[in-house]
Amino acid sequence: MKTLSNKPTRKRGFHAANVAVIGLGRFGSALALELVNSGHQVLGIDSDEKVVQAISADLTHAVAADTTDEETLRELGLSDMDSAVVAIGVDLEASILTVSLLKEIGVPEIWAKAMSDSHGRILGQLGVDHVIFPEKDMGKRIAHSVGGDQLDYIEIDEGFAMAKTIAAPSFVGKSLTELAIRREYGVIVVATASGDVNYVPATPATVIGDGEYLIVAGPKDKLETFSRAQ
Repeated sequence: MKTLSNKPTRKRGFHAANVAVIGLGRFGSALALELVNSGHQVLGIDSDEKVVQAISADLTHAVAADTTDEETLRELGLSDMDSAVVAIGVDLEASILTVSLLKEIGVPEIWAKAMSDSHGRILGQLGVDHVIFPEKDMGKRIAHSVGGDQLDYIEIDEGFAMAKTIAAPSFVGKSLTELAIRREYGVIVVATASGDVNYVPATPATVIGDGEYLIVAGPKDKLETFSRAQ
């Protein structure tokens, strides 16, 4: 088990969560590293010792272990974690059994990666709080770009998403009150941004600037309609 000596800097008022990431493949390792960079305490677990050794210096803790064994999970302190992410890839049996054991030992919040719709349904039936479809979700996002849409979106819940799109030239110089976007399109502008930084919460008095991005929330079909109108 490897402990970092240089912890990430935390902002005032920030609560660092203790998160276990189980399965350190491409998705699991990228997620674990991002959590560490965000200031969280991360326990990375994988059945492959070489995989663990390769990432151990970058995580708070990392260990090679069999997560289909209940006693092992208890010894690693999984029941004391704020949440756990099961990012096990092709081994569906290990994924399902690990989730079942995490529920059994009382992990408060469980996220799990699904490899198919049927796998996702099983995870949901087991009581997983959040079922993730990384390949499916990324495919949707890329399809929007390949198809020429100016829409970069993240699905928040079934049928509901948040999107980033470039403001139409006809919006420039007008306030959100004047544009009446919610009434016209059925979506809500929650923030504006210049480039990839400087996000500003939107108010009815917000005036859209030239080249600004709009962060918009609403039903996916209405977001797509709004994007095509840009």
